[in-house]
Amino acid sequence: MRHAGVTQPAHSGIVLRSGPAWAAPIALAVVTVVGVARSDGGGVVSSAFFIAKSENRNQVHYGVHVDAACSPVGAEPVFAYWRMLEHGPGATEPLLSREVPAYGLADQHVVERGPGGGRATVRLRALGNRTIDVVTASQNGACVATATTTIGGQPAALASVYAQLKWPWGVDYLMLSGRALSDGHAVRERLEP
Repeated sequence: MRHAGVTQPAHSGIVLRSGPAWAAPIALAVVTVVGVARSDGGGVVSSAFFIAKSENRNQVHYGVHVDAACSPVGAEPVFAYWRMLEHGPGATEPLLSREVPAYGLADQHVVERGPGGGRATVRLRALGNRTIDVVTASQNGACVATATTTIGGQPAALASVYAQLKWPWGVDYLMLSGRALSDGHAVRERLEP
């Protein structure tokens, strides 16, 4: 069982609470982008996209450390943490090491930094070699973050990834859904494990 307590990762601005071991995920269920996430004053954009599980409402969110100019901070600015919606809207917990194979980042690279924002490219372990660009920018006095990837061979704003789970363990298939960047039409792609 995980011990109750409060921890705070360096530079995150988010308080993370640990909770019971039974809350650990078994398989990836859904990845969905938050259209635009904001940070008012630099520090952290709390969510560029998230993974939701089919077994409950808890979600793994991917935030971005940013400076006052909304540019990604450090060599690994994107980080994962739990939003424990089963415990309340503000409850959060760190990602445990045993959860990293399902929800962790395989790698990340900062591609651009500038006075109005930047871009980091990340790969989630659950999605193999598929990359996701996390773009930060200043908009109306706040930092925002968006995520894009390729869906069905087209650059797209990622809307969701649905995982059809197998009984008792595993994933039958993943369905990526989003909107094409070219004209906004819906795109989908099924991935077999």
